[in-house]
Amino acid sequence: MPSIPPPPTIVLVHGAFTDASSWAGVINLLHAAGSTVRAPANPLRGLTHDAAYIKNVVRDIGVPVVLVGHGYGGAVITHAATDADNVVALCYVAAFGLDAGECVLDITSRFPPMPVDDATFTADLPSQLPGGPDSELYIGKERFPQVYAADLPPHVKNVMSVAQRPIAHSALTSRSGPPAWASKPSWYAIAIADRMLNPTAQRFMAQRMAATEHLLDGSHAVVLSQPDAVVAMIREAAEQGTGRGHGDERGQPF
Repeated sequence: MPSIPPPPTIVLVHGAFTDASSWAGVINLLHAAGSTVRAPANPLRGLTHDAAYIKNVVRDIGVPVVLVGHGYGGAVITHAATDADNVVALCYVAAFGLDAGECVLDITSRFPPMPVDDATFTADLPSQLPGGPDSELYIGKERFPQVYAADLPPHVKNVMSVAQRPIAHSALTSRSGPPAWASKPSWYAIAIADRMLNPTAQRFMAQRMAATEHLLDGSHAVVLSQPDAVVAMIREAAEQGTGRGHGDERGQPF
């Protein structure tokens, strides 16, 4: 009898202007399905640094991994998973799936401007660390609810606006290495009401990587506004990436 592959661990990588708590609804649903989940803190200090950190997290997991990235987190998983043998599938949620030599700004400048473009501001760091970034990017808290999370309840998006984590400005210009999606099966959830990352850009990246596409009528915060749809995509990737068939229908977790 052929052996059944072990259930994959789901590793969730958040994007800019938020933290791992943005995956709360997704984590709850995955736990209810019996999945093992990791949601590390993405440092948001620069693509090479961030990818190395996530790569180490993945390396320490002794079973197959489905790696999921939201927003800038997509650029991180693309760069981190290229030679990670235990990553069996990639999931992008309104995320940057960069090609070799590309940076985040290459993608955003290729498509019509979005409301976020005039809602961000750069702040100098209060103190400099050797080798660290010299400035960070924020979304103005008055504009954050509209451009990042228009489909969330007011009290949630207002909290997110004041609790946002800035991204080092240099992370937007860091060049990606060979893309993991060129050698690993990929899925992409396109947020068609996104005001951060142009949905046309999302479709372009999804089609370029030959990803299985899921269209979600949500904002950039779709991981919080539609966690059930995001989880459905992740479970599909986990099932197909490990060749476990329809194990969930038999009550077997993945």
